[in-house]
Amino acid sequence: MTLPITLTIAAGAALINIWLGTRISRLRLRDKVSVGDAGNAAILNRMRPAEANFTEYTPFFLILLALIELAAGSPTWLWIVAVVFIVGRLLHPFGMDRPAPNKLRMIGILTTWLILVGLAGYALVLASTYRPQPAVTYAEHTAL
Repeated sequence: MTLPITLTIAAGAALINIWLGTRISRLRLRDKVSVGDAGNAAILNRMRPAEANFTEYTPFFLILLALIELAAGSPTWLWIVAVVFIVGRLLHPFGMDRPAPNKLRMIGILTTWLILVGLAGYALVLASTYRPQPAVTYAEHTAL
C-alpha cells in the first residue's frame, strides 16, 4: 500500500534535514572545523540545536502520520496537518537565527507540539474505535 501523504512529507523532511546539515557544514568548512564547533557560537547556539530539534520531533510526526494514513485517516486533514508541520519546522531554524525571544521560533515550536498532540489524540481515537473486519475465506474470495 502506498502512503502518498507520508511519502511526500518524508521526502520534504529529508530535504529540510539536509538543508539544516549543510548550514552547519558550510560554517565548519569556512572555519576549518572538522568535528564539533570549535567555539563557533553560530554552530553551538543556533544551527546545531535547530538541526537536533528537527531530528527529535520529525520521526514521531512521520510515524504517527503513516499509521493514521494507514488507518484511513482523513486525507484532507492529514495533508493540512502535514503541510503546517513542515512550515512550523521551517520557521523554527529561521527563528533560531534571530535574537531570542523570537516569534518564528516560538511559532515553530508550538506548531510542532500542537500537531503532535493532535495526531496522538487522533491516533488514540482511531485505535479505540477500530473494529477488525472478518477475514475473507478463499471460497468467499473466489465467489467475488
